[in-house]
Amino acid sequence: MRKILEKLFATLAIIIGLYPAIYFLVDRKFGLLQTKSEELLSNLGWNVAFYTHIIFGGVALLIGWTQFSRKLRDKNIKLHRTIGKVYICSVLLSSVSGMYIGFFATGGLWASIGFISLAAIWFTSTLIAYLTIRKGKVDIHYKMMIYSYAACAAGITLRIWLPLLTLLTKDFVSAYLITAWLCWVPNIVMAYLYIRRKNKSLKPNLS
Repeated sequence: MRKILEKLFATLAIIIGLYPAIYFLVDRKFGLLQTKSEELLSNLGWNVAFYTHIIFGGVALLIGWTQFSRKLRDKNIKLHRTIGKVYICSVLLSSVSGMYIGFFATGGLWASIGFISLAAIWFTSTLIAYLTIRKGKVDIHYKMMIYSYAACAAGITLRIWLPLLTLLTKDFVSAYLITAWLCWVPNIVMAYLYIRRKNKSLKPNLS
């Protein structure tokens, strides 16, 4: 069951990681861009931030899951480190640009706060993961990478929750407002519970 879930997650990460390519293949009034004003769509700063966010966010999602492969780390540590560097650079670029476009989120203030909070957590956890591995603190690095990719996986959960909630509420804006929080808060909670469980399993049994 665990292997099946891992393969399913990897498949979703690859599919959603490649998803931003659609924005370059179809009319600009696609997906979320349909909710944006012409004024915003013609703003150079917003466009640079938007495409930086989706391109590098896609790259991070596409390759990030491989970093948790023990087989890869054991067999080819150089490749693991190279992918890690690409992931970290992609996250830092995508999260910073995500913070900026978060101010213009569909759904208003609470949607903006949700997405900006997500970007901040993604940026911070990834930066700490990088700084700690530079100091050889592997355990902290590993935990921060779990949080980082949990935040990154919001790209997957957003595309699961948004259509479901749109069907339920019959209102895209309301669904998007809820998804601004639902796409990442459960992910971070699950990451916390997973790390806590790992910590307990590593503690020696003194009874």
